Amino acid sequence: MRQVIILVVLGTFLSSCGARKKTNRTQKTKVNVNIPSIATPDAPPIILTPTYNSTEDYIAFFKAVAIHEMKLYGIPASITLAQGILESGSGKGRLARQANNHFGIKCHDWTGPRIYHDDDRAQECFRKYNDPSQSYRDHSLFLAKRKRYADLFKHKITDYKAWARGLKKAGYATDPQYPKKLISLIERYKLYRYDIFDKNKKNKKERDHTLQTHRVQKGDTLYSIAKRYNTTVERIKSSNNLNSNTLDIGQTLVIRSN
Repeated sequence: MRQVIILVVLGTFLSSCGARKKTNRTQKTKVNVNIPSIATPDAPPIILTPTYNSTEDYIAFFKAVAIHEMKLYGIPASITLAQGILESGSGKGRLARQANNHFGIKCHDWTGPRIYHDDDRAQECFRKYNDPSQSYRDHSLFLAKRKRYADLFKHKITDYKAWARGLKKAGYATDPQYPKKLISLIERYKLYRYDIFDKNKKNKKERDHTLQTHRVQKGDTLYSIAKRYNTTVERIKSSNNLNSNTLDIGQTLVIRSN
């Protein structure tokens, strides 16, 4: 009888311990589930940057952007895409991943966000964008606004080889193999097929000679500039990626007349 009583007491004790352990495990799991979410008011905004598993993925993602820029500025889509592939490592390079900078454009007169990265020299300043498409627009403006690239626009949009060699001649890159690399990418991935956006019309540069630049003078406003060049304020803002009507003296604007 004594042995039976001891066994009953021991069994009750063990059951009690097991219940406590089970309760503790349940409570611990509940605490882990209640970890604060990153999407709280105090958390910084999350900018999602596309990832590309291959060069083909990169081309599929950006070909429409490159064609759009070609229609606006007369730069072959094949050249833009090839430069993007080469400069950004098909979107996998640090500047592309962390700064949405797909063309390695440095700060120069840039007043926006920036990132520092080793290039020709240690920790050089590069432009940082909120969206990859802003990098593509800045690439268009970079070529269209600088006089040293003016000769590029004398070539046909379909002559990607002349554009590739012209970029090197104008000093875009120091690599002597730069033109060959661009041409190789264009031919390997058949990027030249994106340079014909309207088979029934001549290319933009042949039919539209109204792309020009204007250096802002004292007293200039977007309205006065738009009136002078027979265009609109909104078109000037869109072409130059402007978020406000504020202008700086000496600022260069790309103008596309009607």
